[in-house]
Amino acid sequence: MNYKIVAITEAVILIAVTAGFAVYGMYFTNQPIRLSGAGATFPAPLIQKWSAEFKDMTEVQINYEGIGSGGGVKQFTEKTVDFGASDPPMKDSEFSATPRTLHVPITIGGVVPIYNIPGIPKGLNFSGQVLADIFRLNITRWSDPRITTINPGVTLPDAEIIVCRRSDSSGTTKVFTSFLSDESTTWRATYGAANVINWPSQTVGGKGNPGVATAVQQNPNSIGYVELSYALESNISYGTVQNAAGKFVEPTLETLAAAASAVSLILPPGDTSWASVGSYFNLHNVEGADNAYPIASFSYILVYKELNVRSGMTLEKAKALTWFLWWAVHDGQHYASGLSYVPLPQAVVTHNEATLRMITFNGQQVNDWT
Repeated sequence: MNYKIVAITEAVILIAVTAGFAVYGMYFTNQPIRLSGAGATFPAPLIQKWSAEFKDMTEVQINYEGIGSGGGVKQFTEKTVDFGASDPPMKDSEFSATPRTLHVPITIGGVVPIYNIPGIPKGLNFSGQVLADIFRLNITRWSDPRITTINPGVTLPDAEIIVCRRSDSSGTTKVFTSFLSDESTTWRATYGAANVINWPSQTVGGKGNPGVATAVQQNPNSIGYVELSYALESNISYGTVQNAAGKFVEPTLETLAAAASAVSLILPPGDTSWASVGSYFNLHNVEGADNAYPIASFSYILVYKELNVRSGMTLEKAKALTWFLWWAVHDGQHYASGLSYVPLPQAVVTHNEATLRMITFNGQQVNDWT
């Protein structure tokens, strides 16, 4: 077993490396270190798992609040948290307002249509056009021929569809509506893609992924959209979605990984705008995407390139934050699949390493991982 000891002002980081798996133990002689983050509910279960594991190893307390991507970007730009989290990357206008922001992809997930139709198990087929027509209330009953035609052999009730959606500013909404905008010209012209949509008044709102999941569970014959992990955790039926190759694909870790692999992403430098990456992996005109689930995306942590812009930041806290992020994109990925997230491909991990090395405190590089 090899050890490397790094001094951190009044702290010491002990890194134990065994069988290629790094374990970080951080022992502090000063007051306990506390870090704060807020943002997307999409990766919240994973970030909270990381926070608990990192605290067990280091005694560093990381408080993450899942308030939605919009709220996370707002708190991050107002510098009231140490880091933010968002499903879509910052828009160019948001990045211009906070130009020294770093985007760090932390995981890959999928947005899935969930439903509560008595007697109908998971696996109902949806196309992008049908989903757009349901969510804009153009399709109002489960017995509509546009649904039954793509679900041969399934007896759907002649019941009114209750549409459930996010009531808060949501990256999950941005991912979902970006897909609908690409699939339906009517949706694109009427609603577009955004964190906040002017939904029809007859729809039912829920705060966060948990709020939408609860709304669907409480309303028979309802439909909504959540991140896959919430559907699995809540044991809610979810559908397959038709991809660009015309196949109805179930969202699984394998089909989400296929989506990430099918898109040949040229990732921008970590300290530039990531708006060009898009809100989800658009698989139209992409070779080798036959078995890919079509509504998959990165989720990001947002962190300041120069950490002294955050009030109350110290060198000790800066080192703890950067160590947490480094651990999250390396050993933390081992927890992803257990929570129904897709671990980052190695190419993205390598890209993140270069980004994290950019972080400074008072102009000096915080950590130099070599």
